[in-house]
This record gives sequence, structure tokens and C-alpha cells, in this order.
Amino acid sequence: MIEHLSPLDQALLDGFQRDFPLRPRPYAAMAQNVDTTEADTIDRLRVLQAAGMISRIGATVRPNTVGASTLAALSVPAARIEAVAELVNTEHGVNHSYLREHDWNLWFVATAPDAKSLAACLARIKASTGLTVLDLPLRRAFNIDLGFSLNGAKVRTPVAKPLDLSVLCDADRPIIQALSDGLALVARPFNALADQLSRTEADVIARIKALSDAGILTRVGVIVRHRTIGWHSNAMVVWDVPENQITAAGTALARHPGVTLCYERQRLAGLWDYPLFSMIHGQSRAQALAVLNGALALPELAGCAHQVLFSQRCFKQKGAVVHQKEAVA
Repeated sequence: MIEHLSPLDQALLDGFQRDFPLRPRPYAAMAQNVDTTEADTIDRLRVLQAAGMISRIGATVRPNTVGASTLAALSVPAARIEAVAELVNTEHGVNHSYLREHDWNLWFVATAPDAKSLAACLARIKASTGLTVLDLPLRRAFNIDLGFSLNGAKVRTPVAKPLDLSVLCDADRPIIQALSDGLALVARPFNALADQLSRTEADVIARIKALSDAGILTRVGVIVRHRTIGWHSNAMVVWDVPENQITAAGTALARHPGVTLCYERQRLAGLWDYPLFSMIHGQSRAQALAVLNGALALPELAGCAHQVLFSQRCFKQKGAVVHQKEAVA
């Protein structure tokens, strides 16, 4: 719940996780919807970001469309958790890392502009930690939006837009990286970005809209840090689903109210036999387990073994790395 926040803060956090106004003065458009001023909207967003409730105002990028990414894990002895997490997080391409309840306990997402750079990142982590890296690249996304109601309502996530990679061009990459880093909290953020890239404001807005319509950007809006506002009991639930049932199971699971992410990853026989991943974000462990119990009743998951990996700690959370700026001579 977010009732401990002011009505304005609640509206900004809960109402603009997607469909950010793609117009020259987006914060003015937001202000009209919440009955306040542009200046007050920008000020409140700055306060919420400083308090760690907002990661950024920007976009989430569909994995492996612009750059390369993977979900990886390490099995870290308890005495080494702090040191190993620090080594992992020094990698610029690691944008998320969590301690979870499992033998494979340190989980992280690694991103890079291309597959070669991603492989080099994982190799450095293996070398620096001396540990085996469980590399689980994405095979198929059923729901990768992670924008959900913060007031406790169990609603289905909107169906993802069909992907059209033909829209993407090289000139889009700096725009996408800027959206992964976060827009400026100024009256005309797209104009500020256009100035940095020596483009026009209208062009930047048009490209963001095109990338969103093409499904390359999964959403544009307020990127919330859920743990900070009270969603502490978050579980990654993994499922051992036969290959011929993954499509049906993933589709059903993604539509189940309370499931906030769902995707298929590579199965590593004998090492990781759970190709279907899902996330449940709850305000308590009991709430998360109640969502899981509902998922267990889905006919498409009947007889499928599963494991529940509750998050214990978030070490790092930021936008993906999809574009590397050229070094200045």
C-alpha cells in the first residue's frame, strides 16, 4: 500500500508508470491530471527520487532488442556475500542484483551493447569471484512490463505490443540509453535530451513514440522502486514445465492477477531445470504466497514442480546498458 504518502505522491507513483505524456511539456500534462501545477509535479518527482521511491522517469527496454542481456546467478558462501556482491556490482553492465533464498543466492541482470561485451562481462565476474556463473538468457517474454497497481489491487498487466524490430535504427540507441538512465526533471525534458544529441525536440519525441509503438520500449513512465514504498516480500518463482507446455503455461501465468513478470529462459539440464520464471511482488510474505497458491491452481501448471526464491536484499537497481558512448580522444 502507499497510503502513507500524500494523495499527490500516490497519484504520481501509481498513475504514470506507463503512458508518460510524449509531448514537449510532459510534466504539465501530468499536472493537469492530478490537479496541480507543472512546477509542483516536478518538485514532488524530485523529492520522490531523492527518497529512493523512484528509480527514474524513463523507459524499460525489451530484452535483446537493442543490446544483449541475461539473467545470471552465483552460489556464494554466506561469509562472502558482501565482497562478491561488490565485485559483481562494479561491472557497469550489471543493472540489477539481488540476494535470494536459494543455494544459487546472488542473482543479477547483466546488459551490454552487444553479445561479445556481455560475454566479457560474465567472464570477468567469473574470474574475479572464482565462482561458476549460471547464465540463463531469455528465450521468450510473456510479461516483462513490471508496471502494476501499487494500491494492492490484483489486476492483469496489459498485453505486450507485438515486436517490430524494423523500426529500430542506430540513431535510436543514444535515445534509448538516455531513457534507461532517466529523463531530466525539467519543464522540457525531451528538448534537454535533444540538445545533448544535436537533434530536435520533435524528432526525439517522434522516435520515442515509434519505439514504444513497435514494442521495443515496453513502457515509458515513472520507474518505481517497489521495496522502498512497502512491497518488501518479492518472490521469484521458477517452474519446471515440459517444453510443449511452456507456451500455454507462460500465457496463463502472465495473465494471473498478482504475477508481475513472466518469461521463459534457457534450461540447463542437471544444473537449472526451471525454464519458466515469474515474479510476485507482495507487501507481506503471506500476500505473495496467496498469489502463488492461485497460480498453483492454474490447469496449465498442474503437476509442474516449482521453487520459490524470496528476495532478501536489493544490492543494485538501475537502467539497462544498451549503448556505449564513444571515448573522447
